[in-house]
Amino acid sequence: MGAKEFDYYIFIDYSEDFIGYDIIEKEKIKELLSRISKIKHYKEVKHKKEYLKSIRKVFDKNNILNYFTAFKIKTVRQNLEIFADIGEFIKSNENCLIFISIDDKQYSNFERLVKIVDGKNIVIVKEGKLMESSVEHKLSLIIDNLLNLERTKHEN
Repeated sequence: MGAKEFDYYIFIDYSEDFIGYDIIEKEKIKELLSRISKIKHYKEVKHKKEYLKSIRKVFDKNNILNYFTAFKIKTVRQNLEIFADIGEFIKSNENCLIFISIDDKQYSNFERLVKIVDGKNIVIVKEGKLMESSVEHKLSLIIDNLLNLERTKHEN
């Protein structure tokens, strides 16, 4: 990815019963990355409870949600709302270059949806194809962690 600069980056992910997305403007990426340097992929963490506690503090202290143009987490049953939001965003920003990372399992369905809306200025990548330690990979870890925080909140 690296060489091409996009106007917006959209990350869509799932965690068990939840789906979520975040949209980030390119101007906010550098500062956002400096605030999430300790972030990891949830599946790779050994001490999950302690990690989520510390990452919640990092997110709260650094006001991570304020860096998003848009953000939402819903139950998987409400995934149509998520896709409608993203479709509307794409339509209202049709002259912008948009990068979208989506969970591998939902890639083909979402790709068809985007082609209906537009598709010309959009690059869609499977989450599993993001290069480890790339900017896009690091940014994708934010929604991964937010989904796991939401999921564990509902388990308690």
